[in-house]
Amino acid sequence: MHVTDGTLADNRTLSLSVISYNMHGFNQGSHSVRDLALSSEPDVFLLQEHWLTPANLSKFDDNFPSYQCFGSSAMVSCVETGVLYGRPFGGVAILVRNHLRNFCQLVCADERFIIVAIGNLIIVNVYLPCAGTADRLFVLS
Repeated sequence: MHVTDGTLADNRTLSLSVISYNMHGFNQGSHSVRDLALSSEPDVFLLQEHWLTPANLSKFDDNFPSYQCFGSSAMVSCVETGVLYGRPFGGVAILVRNHLRNFCQLVCADERFIIVAIGNLIIVNVYLPCAGTADRLFVLS
C-alpha cells in the first residue's frame, strides 16, 4: 500500500496482511476472529455471513475495539417487514486495524458486498450465492 495523503512524507510502501473468513454467524465465528486477531494481528479482516441485523452491527465495535468496522446487513428487508422469524443470513464486513483508520474510506456497501479504500488500495469483500440459490444469476448480475 502506498499512502499518499501526506502523512507518510517519505512515500514509504507499506504491506498489509489480510484474512478472509466466513463466520457462519457472529456468535459462532467471533471467537475464531478474536483468536486470529490475537495470534496473527492482521491489518484487515474480510468477513462474510455475520448474520447480524442492522441494529446489531455495533457488536463488531464492542468485540473488536482494535479495529474499525465497515459492515452491512443482509437482513434489512426482513427487519423492516415486522417481526423477525426464521434463520438469520448473510452480511459482510471489513475490519481495519485502528492505526490505518485515518487512511480508510467507505466506497460502497450492500448486503452482499462492501468496498473500502485504504490509501490508494481498494479492498472488495463479496459474498457470492452458492450454486443451489434459486435466483443466483439475478443476484450475480
